[in-house]
Amino acid sequence: QVQLVESGGGLVQAGDSLRLSCAASGFTFGTYAMGWFRQAPGKEREFVGGIMWIGVSIRLDYSDFVKGRFTISRDNAKRTLYLQMDSLKPEDTAVYYCAARAPQVVGGLRVPGEYGYWGQGTQVTVSS
Repeated sequence: QVQLVESGGGLVQAGDSLRLSCAASGFTFGTYAMGWFRQAPGKEREFVGGIMWIGVSIRLDYSDFVKGRFTISRDNAKRTLYLQMDSLKPEDTAVYYCAARAPQVVGGLRVPGEYGYWGQGTQVTVSS
């Protein structure tokens, strides 16, 4: 059974940092593209960043609103995806989700509908 379990969310002040983790099980983690998405109240789910293998290279993609502040990494041995979030802003407040996309799906990382597995989400709240 596929499981993605996020952790690490919480309440922080503007300028603080958080690291989210996503523990994966039930599928071949090392071959899947992984993404982070977020959803704020009243808004649609939006792409934060993603990571995938292209041959032996890693491709990373970030939304413009997090470039330079957020960093995605993965530890295939631990089957865990990470999202390091620095210089947090109040507008980063949202529920953050990790998602897994099967290796046979090609193309960019930004389309939520292309991800077959999702975690339950973890709340990140940034106060001003």
